[in-house]
Amino acid sequence: MNRGRLVLALTIALLTSGTATYYISRRVTSRSAGDATTRYIGAAKTLQSGEVLKPESLMIVDWPVSIPLKGAFTKMEELSGRSVIYPVAAGQPILVSQLAAAGSGIGLTVKIPEGKRAVSVRSDEVVGVAGFLFPGSHVDVLVTLHSDKMPVPSTQIVLQDVEVLTAGQNIEPDPQGKPQTVNVVTLLLSPEDSQKLVLASSQGSIEFVLRNGADHGHVNAVPIQVASLSGQQLVRRTTSTAGNSKSKSSPYVIELIMGDKRVKNSLE
Repeated sequence: MNRGRLVLALTIALLTSGTATYYISRRVTSRSAGDATTRYIGAAKTLQSGEVLKPESLMIVDWPVSIPLKGAFTKMEELSGRSVIYPVAAGQPILVSQLAAAGSGIGLTVKIPEGKRAVSVRSDEVVGVAGFLFPGSHVDVLVTLHSDKMPVPSTQIVLQDVEVLTAGQNIEPDPQGKPQTVNVVTLLLSPEDSQKLVLASSQGSIEFVLRNGADHGHVNAVPIQVASLSGQQLVRRTTSTAGNSKSKSSPYVIELIMGDKRVKNSLE
């Protein structure tokens, strides 16, 4: 074989091999860069709402650099003592939006926004909408007033579109939506509405009306009395009107006394 052709063939083979090696190296480097990870602080176990973070409940989580997380933590000491507002699954990085402000408290207090109050009232299976009253539900609060000064009971809507914070001691609803019988319900209210609820509970019996969570409308509440249930109020008005008509059709008699004389005049 011609020596020149052999040299040319080797040169072409080297160039082809070098080019292939270059592109393969680029692909491997690009893929390695895409698989690069950074370390964030995550949950070592499932964290429930209101739980206080401790070192044993935290772990280091490797997270892809290509998916940055805003508000993630890189140091465990930044999380120690903070309270969780929303549940965090095990192995997931913890974000600042999932935590209560530092020093805001523990347990239920972390779920109370600034300017709001948590007020608890007693409940039973009927008042608690047969057990289907869960944290996060929205209700209207009704009070039925009955006392010695008010012989005729009346029911009035005193609060509308109120959020339920807890049902019993449960801060989170049952994952499967099973009904739960509770004795106490905690509502999230403004300071003024808190006063209304406390006054209403001291004056009569409290009941809740469950509403659609997406329905935030308010109605013009009018007190309802017993007469409104059977139509007695309408009958009374009809009878009263009939009596007035009869009295109008009857003549009025006016008697005038002048000395020893009496004179009677009739007016239609």
